[in-house]
Amino acid sequence: IIIGGGASGLAAAVFGARAGAAVTIVEHMDRVGKKILSTGNGRCNLTNLDMRPECYRSGQPSFPMEVIEGFPVERTLEFFRGLGIEPKSRGGYIYPNSDQASAVLDVLRREVEHLGVAVLTDCEAQAVNTRPGEHGFVVRTSQGELTADAVILAAGSKAAPNTGSDGSGYRLAKGLGHRIIKPLPALVQLRCQGKHYRQLAGIRTEAKLSLYADGQLLAEDTGELQLTDYGLSGIPTFQISRYASRALDEGKRVVVMVDFLPGWPQEEAFTRLRERADLQSYKTAEEFFVGLLNKKLALVLLQAAGISPSQPVGGLKNRQLSRLLEVLKSYEALVMSVNPFANAQVCCGGVDTREVDPATMESRKCKNFYLAGELLDVDGICGGYNLQFAWSSGAIAGMNAAGKGAHTGND
Repeated sequence: IIIGGGASGLAAAVFGARAGAAVTIVEHMDRVGKKILSTGNGRCNLTNLDMRPECYRSGQPSFPMEVIEGFPVERTLEFFRGLGIEPKSRGGYIYPNSDQASAVLDVLRREVEHLGVAVLTDCEAQAVNTRPGEHGFVVRTSQGELTADAVILAAGSKAAPNTGSDGSGYRLAKGLGHRIIKPLPALVQLRCQGKHYRQLAGIRTEAKLSLYADGQLLAEDTGELQLTDYGLSGIPTFQISRYASRALDEGKRVVVMVDFLPGWPQEEAFTRLRERADLQSYKTAEEFFVGLLNKKLALVLLQAAGISPSQPVGGLKNRQLSRLLEVLKSYEALVMSVNPFANAQVCCGGVDTREVDPATMESRKCKNFYLAGELLDVDGICGGYNLQFAWSSGAIAGMNAAGKGAHTGND
């Protein structure tokens, strides 16, 4: 029995059935795979050719890549080609050639159907219990009791609950003795202090973000920052957000230092700014920014530097330029909170990975009980990494739950 019909659950079902097991998926939504449809902005970023340990975060840092090495990117691409998905690469980011996430879900559902996997939708798993004195499990559901030799828990996290991730899997894992590291939103927007963000809403600009908690640098990323009416969004924000989530939960002061000119090396920045001012000495401070930064952003930064937009640039003293440079290269955004689970793509936290064997995905607490996907304390950065972990952990769990090793070649 597989509890959860998302990416990892569907992978587990296919590989379990191919290995000869009779497989049943228990899914509490009205259909399987809803979350797959929203991945990659509806195009489904299946995986990434640049697979490195630093692309994953976990309480046990080595765990994610140990799992992925058991079912690597090459096997994932081979698997999807076999289902009819022609992969294409955009700078190492892999998508279906059709650019449709629905195609990925369609071929997975068709394969599950072809293999004779039973799919119970609108069916809530309420409890998983071992059978006293007997082999196997009893799974109590909203549609009655089911028995199984092995159970794979692939119920997702708390992120994007509208797609079915309601956190119920944590309770089921806990019921079989697993420790849960508090799940928090990750790959999510940051809400910052200040009314001026309303002026900046909708602006996109290249920036480097450095996240500090109580003065300690925790994470950095560079890319297209999106400014919203409440704070920071965009890929670089998502990449550092899990650290903000955890630090805020621990009661720490969280600040993001924003460098709006990441292409200007720090040691050259003042000279470049002074030269720009001297060349355009006849312009106002507001006009000085035309062609350098977005006009609305420039006005907010000038205000933060204490410079009037109408002041002639030629009259700016070096100390004023130094203050302006400080704002341009180290703008301080005080983070008050992260957006809720409803806005998060994944969670940080989950089932403690020290209690799971990465070679088989079997629980170290309960024999023949397997865990896969986002339920575990593993979160990847943006770029197909979370889906790759789902495919790998699901495939390995499916093969091993069916009694076949991950390296037997029977897939």
